[in-house]
Amino acid sequence: MTTFFLPGLPVPLSWHIEPPEWQIDSIGALRMFSGPINDYFHDPATGRRTASAPCALLKIDEPSFVLSACVEMIGHETFDAAALFVRLSDDIWAKLCLENSPDGKPTIVSVVTRGVSDDCNSATLADAAVYLRVAKTPNTVAFHYSLDGSYWRLVRYFSLGEMLSASIGLIAQSPIGQGARAIFSGFHFWEGELPNLRDGQ
Repeated sequence: MTTFFLPGLPVPLSWHIEPPEWQIDSIGALRMFSGPINDYFHDPATGRRTASAPCALLKIDEPSFVLSACVEMIGHETFDAAALFVRLSDDIWAKLCLENSPDGKPTIVSVVTRGVSDDCNSATLADAAVYLRVAKTPNTVAFHYSLDGSYWRLVRYFSLGEMLSASIGLIAQSPIGQGARAIFSGFHFWEGELPNLRDGQ
């Protein structure tokens, strides 16, 4: 299994599903190409489960932490995305995406999956680059995004159950297209809990 380090992260990552192309560039950014027709989604209408998108995972033992990254997505088809991922098992996971919406605009999308997926579109952005953040406690997860890496907007606050065994991941996906490119950089990590999920900090 291939493992690698990225600047700003406390432990190495390993490929859960390795992409057809990836590299760590001269500034320490992870660049990955999804390849065609892949996704993480459990369709609530049909029951179809898809778990094929390239994904790198890291396991952080601290019970509470905050992890953020600058995320850029280069894709042209609907649902092409770059995402942060929280995974407990094949059936229990969540992702925070920078995704092409059906109208062709970069959009913040969150998906929470407990057997089936609960999919929610949030803000539409001007550019396909944004800061994404995961704040995890032993029993909860909060997803945030930021346009400047300073002021954070809450996207979703939820629980996947007991979270001590959760892994955090980086995903590139292209569910109906020929591939998307994702760039992850500017990682920040710290132990502890956010004092207020809704005050922009």
